[in-house]
Amino acid sequence: MSDTPRPGPWIIRLLEAYGVERVFGIPGVHTIALYDGLATSSIEHVTPRHEQGAGFMADAYARVSGKPGVCFVITGPGLTNITTAMAQAYSESVPMLVISSVSNRRHLGRGLGQLHELPDQQAIAAGVSAFSQTLHDLADLPAVLEQAFAVFTSSRPRPVHIEIPLDLWETTPPAAEPVAPALHARTRATDELVAEGAQRMRAARRPLIIAGGGARYAGGDIRSLAEYLDAPVVMTVNGRGILAPDHYLAVPASPSLTAVRELIADSDVVLAIGSEMGPTDYDMYELGMPAIEASLIRIDIDPTQLQRPRAADVPLLGDAVATLAALHEQLPAEIARADEGGAGAERAEHTRTAARDALDEGMQRALGFLEQIRDTLPEATLVGDSTNPIYAGNLYFAAARPGSWFNSAMGYGTLGYALPAALGARLADPERPVVCLTGDGGLHYTLGELAAIRAEEAPVIVIVWNNACFGEIRLAMEAENIEPTGVELFAPDWSTLAAAYGFVAARVDALDQLPDLLQAAAARVEPTLIELDEQIVLG
Repeated sequence: MSDTPRPGPWIIRLLEAYGVERVFGIPGVHTIALYDGLATSSIEHVTPRHEQGAGFMADAYARVSGKPGVCFVITGPGLTNITTAMAQAYSESVPMLVISSVSNRRHLGRGLGQLHELPDQQAIAAGVSAFSQTLHDLADLPAVLEQAFAVFTSSRPRPVHIEIPLDLWETTPPAAEPVAPALHARTRATDELVAEGAQRMRAARRPLIIAGGGARYAGGDIRSLAEYLDAPVVMTVNGRGILAPDHYLAVPASPSLTAVRELIADSDVVLAIGSEMGPTDYDMYELGMPAIEASLIRIDIDPTQLQRPRAADVPLLGDAVATLAALHEQLPAEIARADEGGAGAERAEHTRTAARDALDEGMQRALGFLEQIRDTLPEATLVGDSTNPIYAGNLYFAAARPGSWFNSAMGYGTLGYALPAALGARLADPERPVVCLTGDGGLHYTLGELAAIRAEEAPVIVIVWNNACFGEIRLAMEAENIEPTGVELFAPDWSTLAAAYGFVAARVDALDQLPDLLQAAAARVEPTLIELDEQIVLG
């Protein structure tokens, strides 16, 4: 056996140096060399049943762990299969590292009909990545990885794609052992702009804070600032849980709802933290983005976001945690902190009541169902697909804690997300229960990942919202006076299916059964699939 250093072990050691603990991937002929040395490393490998599942697992793993999700995929179909998941992560600002193989360097772009060949694989990945890089020398990999992790830690986090030509597996890696990379410091806005933002907030009579997904690690600072300013806190979908459900300033409702839009319009200073301010959060009903006439202060790590949908009056370019800390330093300690009976509490309570009351009866019932899950398993992470209760929750749901509510009914809006994402979430935090909320239609997109969940012995709780159709599309067709076509689905025997995959099967026949079923499922070491006919909730 040759003692010549091999690329695979060298790459694995380099990933270990970056703190990578887990990779998601399906081995193929074109990635065998990448797996060389993985078995004896500290990195755990998870085998999904489809590369799209790998991407969704990595997405949720990153959201829960705070570390980038890492995937290994083969040339051609492996890369194209994962691009949907990369697009979802791109739209939601989720860090993901995708390492793929690609044809030999001498074959790139020549159209010779090589196995898995694409005209331009890098171009496909580049459309759903912060950047896509083709290696032409293994010695370039440390610098490319350093650039990737700079994206993950000090700019807007998004997927990064690195492709390794097959002939590089035959080359000798650098002699030097991989070393721990330099850490990238959190960026913060300039002192001058921070002082300007603090001055405007101090002068505000009706301040408002909007907290998005980019603010989820700044929950303590946001709570202190909100209480200090007596400012309601509107939490977007990915910001839910930044304030606890019972906090007197919490507004866990979509800016698309009339009551929240009125709250924004009535404010004289709006501080938006880590929110894209995009239409899937702010304009679900396509009425036009909320007009923010107030003084707008924005904290965002992406400079382009500070200019849209309108330019911020005080653009604070930087990390939410670091910039909020700087803002706190500018606020005089002698100003009395507002109490729970202040105007901010009244504004928040009015908005909560009006926003919830505006939901139709079906949404109200679906929301009650979500709250039953939250109250039964308050430590659980709820991972959702594009299905009825998720739409209701995105409009109004008070998550128990930051990062405990996320789904794919936003941004890119994929189906099939919830099941593999639930496994990624559970692997990232094995101490917390994970509840997967999926419709029967969406579940079939990635049904094979039931096997991945069972193989990982992850006690995920899967709740199947069963209506034997693509329910939201059916309703949309009916609303347009179109005869529903192509939306009715065959409904399998879910209990038999669950048993075939080694899941414990259960069925809800009345909603008062749900708490006991959830508690029993959370206590098991096996995964559980709970079938729930939508009529049990909606009547």
